[in-house]
Amino acid sequence: MSTSARRTPSAAAPVSAGSSGSPVADPPWIARQVQALLPQQGHALLLAGPSGLGQYSLALALARAWLCDQPTPQGACGQCTSCHAVDVRAHSELLVLMPEVLALELNWPLDEKTRDKIEKKEVKASKWIRVEAARAVVDFAQTTRSRGRTKVVLVYPADRLNTESANTLLKTLEEPAGDLRFVLATDAAHALPATVRSRCQTHALQWPGEAEALAWLGQQAPGSDEASRRLWLRAAAGRPSDALEWAQVGLTAGQWQLLPAAVSRGDGSVLSAWGPARQLDALQKCCHDALARASGAEPRFFRAADLPPPAPWIALQAWSRDLLQAAKTVEHPYSAGLMLDAWMARSASVWRE
Repeated sequence: MSTSARRTPSAAAPVSAGSSGSPVADPPWIARQVQALLPQQGHALLLAGPSGLGQYSLALALARAWLCDQPTPQGACGQCTSCHAVDVRAHSELLVLMPEVLALELNWPLDEKTRDKIEKKEVKASKWIRVEAARAVVDFAQTTRSRGRTKVVLVYPADRLNTESANTLLKTLEEPAGDLRFVLATDAAHALPATVRSRCQTHALQWPGEAEALAWLGQQAPGSDEASRRLWLRAAAGRPSDALEWAQVGLTAGQWQLLPAAVSRGDGSVLSAWGPARQLDALQKCCHDALARASGAEPRFFRAADLPPPAPWIALQAWSRDLLQAAKTVEHPYSAGLMLDAWMARSASVWRE
């Protein structure tokens, strides 16, 4: 089963450049992939893999290297005018295509018309990539370069293209001008239309070693102890960026250890401080490990000692299906409190059967 709700994409750990535009050193697993991918000559690259492995960071690092005035085999030089322009979100030959919610979070500029409508509250910032933004890519592809050797379109997360947006990009994605390159990144490649995937070379994101991930978490969360970092990494199934999100919400060992038993009782007090998507993600992880225990397998997210007594297999399967269904609507503006109450009542019913 899937073990993560479809959350609004977050770049809590952009490691090629911070949200303010200041450059940040790539962790070793990202740097290795940049070096391996730079020699490839394809015009469209799809970066795919589970969330939390650095899709956005790798995509941005590649874009910087392609646009760099003095690139090295390791990537962008980080010192030239082009690198600076990318870091301050002002490079004329880079077009970043992402949902407006995420663009605002990461300080990527929106077109003036869209920004004014959002500021005047005439429209809400979208969690999807609008077709108007996709049309801007077509226009961008037809313009002449003002500098450098190439132009780049970065699409993240690519699964946030709706059908109309994806169809708008197809012709340009298939037959771009000779100086245009695409890099698409997603943690849900299966959600992309086959017509988009077939036009790209796919690169599967690499997993970091545990020591690398723990060292990086220590740099991103200074003052944290190793036990906390190991807890965050386990809660994130070994995915560093997701682990950093757990660090940022202040997850403690006590909260995580008590969570499965509390959920089995219908007690949502630990979850109440988190948003609905994170609540659902935690419930899916409880369900995953409860299913693992019921089948005699080792749990993935929690310690075996922290899990409640086994629940009936059929009841757990039904709960898993309900959680997957809930994930489809978790971003809708329902009452968060009522939603959590309903989820807790449903989870408690599993252990009563």
